[in-house]
Amino acid sequence: MIKSKINPILTLEYLTSQPENKYFDRKSAKIKASDIADLVVAFANAEGGTIAIGISDKTRTIEGINHCGVEKINSFLAVPKDCCKPMPVYEEEFLDVTNSAGQKDQILLLHIHASVDQIIRTTNDSTYLRIGDKTKELKGSDLRNLEYSKSSRHYEDECNMDASISDLDLEVVAEYKQHIGATHLSMEQVLRARGFLRKRGCDEYLTNAAVLLFAQNVQQFYPNCRIRFIRYEGSSAQVGTSINIIRDVNIELPILKIIDEAKKFISSQLREFTALNQKSGKFQIVPEYPEFAWLEGIVNAVTHREYGMAGGYIRVTMFDDRLEILSPGKLPNVVTIDNIRETRYSRNPRIARVLTDFGWVRELNEGVKRIYSDMREFFLDDPIYTEPEQSVKLVLKNNIVMRTIRQSARIEANVDGDIWNQLDELERKILTYMGESIKSDSL
Repeated sequence: MIKSKINPILTLEYLTSQPENKYFDRKSAKIKASDIADLVVAFANAEGGTIAIGISDKTRTIEGINHCGVEKINSFLAVPKDCCKPMPVYEEEFLDVTNSAGQKDQILLLHIHASVDQIIRTTNDSTYLRIGDKTKELKGSDLRNLEYSKSSRHYEDECNMDASISDLDLEVVAEYKQHIGATHLSMEQVLRARGFLRKRGCDEYLTNAAVLLFAQNVQQFYPNCRIRFIRYEGSSAQVGTSINIIRDVNIELPILKIIDEAKKFISSQLREFTALNQKSGKFQIVPEYPEFAWLEGIVNAVTHREYGMAGGYIRVTMFDDRLEILSPGKLPNVVTIDNIRETRYSRNPRIARVLTDFGWVRELNEGVKRIYSDMREFFLDDPIYTEPEQSVKLVLKNNIVMRTIRQSARIEANVDGDIWNQLDELERKILTYMGESIKSDSL
């Protein structure tokens, strides 16, 4: 199989069949070498990525690079050095292929590493950022936000001086190696290559990201790496003698296990209703919220939260009429409440990259868009994003109010009017509840 040795996910099949994404772009060798400078800069300022030169970005056919000649191939190799400032860290790689004409040829891969603590610009002082499958030029406030981010994007890359290799879950690390096609490498080689094992002086230390992702007992090092689920009876939180909490559970696991466990537990807490499908005329089971909407909300919280905030943790709060997901840290960098559907930028790029490898995080910015579309397909209100204090809150509303009104109206229609008028509020609620339990309810 033809594939990259630097990034084994990049097989020839992947390079020619998969759509361009956050970490990958293809370019025809016919392009002028200096014209890929903006793409090099964009990957460096984001989370890194690979440019495959020699594959048509329009038809995905293998054109190869041999026809370009040595001089132009060298000019491609020199783009990061000659067209960017400062020069980003990168690696070059050639893959032997057969081009579309049936001739032996090569593809050039430029692997651009993420710049952790400095802005990379083109030599004409333009700044770009990779967002989804697009390369966006940054100006004004967007550029300032990126500059701020480069001075604060260190937490996941800082060394944890207390953790050691023996504190990691070997099964989880082995699963990670399998996902990235690196089973033939040692654990230390993989961790070192992905920036999870760093040298300080004469010793090597695990980074915060490594421990958050792979630790056997993450609470030993990060007590705030948890999801707290609270369920209230009613539509508001009461305190004191009127406290109405009916479930309070903490899920305390490393990142690579916490999402799956949260998915299982929260699924068990959500209600299901029987609804009439207007198209088929048949009754079907409908969940309280579309699964993708609330699960993507949790995935985003785990991926993009501020892990350096002492005492902060993810909180999922369930009321009768809504579900709230609160994540520590404001929206990262160029992302705002207004552009959250179209813009994606990771506060924790290494964590996000691993979760992408495991299939939790989507490479394109489809997640938030689909939350909106799925809620609408369920005839529910649009999700609501806010930034209370130093956090991000997502609110998903159900239609329990209208469902209750319709249920009450249906019960009232089936009970003699004089009898219904004689019932007090509690008795009416009891009848409504009994009716909801024994008869299907149409949305």
